[in-house]
Amino acid sequence: QRKSPRHLTAGTPSRGASQQPGRSPPAATMGDGKRSVAETFSNLRERGKTAFIPFITAGDPDLATTSKALRILDSCGSDVIELGVPYSDPLADGPVIQAAASRALKKGTKLGSVLAMLTEVIPELSCPIVLFTYYNPILKSGVRNFMAKIKQAGVHGLVVPDLPLEETTLLRSEATMHDIELVLLTTPTTPTERMKEITKASEGFVYLVSAVGVTGARSNVNLRVEHLLQEIKQVTDKPVAVGFGISTPEHAKQIAGWGADGVIIGSAIVRQLGEATSPEEGLRRIEEYAKSIKAAIP
Repeated sequence: QRKSPRHLTAGTPSRGASQQPGRSPPAATMGDGKRSVAETFSNLRERGKTAFIPFITAGDPDLATTSKALRILDSCGSDVIELGVPYSDPLADGPVIQAAASRALKKGTKLGSVLAMLTEVIPELSCPIVLFTYYNPILKSGVRNFMAKIKQAGVHGLVVPDLPLEETTLLRSEATMHDIELVLLTTPTTPTERMKEITKASEGFVYLVSAVGVTGARSNVNLRVEHLLQEIKQVTDKPVAVGFGISTPEHAKQIAGWGADGVIIGSAIVRQLGEATSPEEGLRRIEEYAKSIKAAIP
């Protein structure tokens, strides 16, 4: 029985190619010539659009396929892409992403090889990459060294789901120094005052976890999300993206209609690769699925 990450996330602070169809027009850029995550959201907000943020696990089934999947998701009009670094004890993840991480680790996927792949791919992408990793790999690398490495690879944002707000001081300082946007999470069980502190500290966007528990597709969206979005938007003008449990075009449209600035979809996309009989089929399935979500989001 895996522990719910409620104790984690409730206190935690789920690119340069030619413009693609449906892509936002160029916004202000960072030093590397790419739009930051915050600027991407600002650009979408000005146009009345909601961000589509797919998540995949690096190295599942292998890094060559991940590289192709990133290009496909970008070409389908993803506004930000969240890439998970496989980890042996992913407390916030449900069975689909756990299984993907296990497959990737068995193939020998490590942080260094993920960053080497990103160094090659990111210059070809139009949208920013947000890295999703647990804290242990950061600690092992050394916080400053980790930030320097991901910055050098072209990463713009970072999500660390198992780091409580009180423990983020060093990470936030190093992230700021390296122009990395550290995205913090808030959940349905986060007390209001704590939520205010999290939104104040979060960069790029605020990650609203839609349900208590781990990642994974659910049949219905938690109806409390609409109220939670309103609560967060009363205390911050930062964009809010909703993740955990979103799996269908209908879910995405519903959440966008409630006022979310972004929709994050992980397990439902990871499953497309995991259930495919070959990497090629998985990539075709990802493309079809991503297009269906993109078409549903206003």
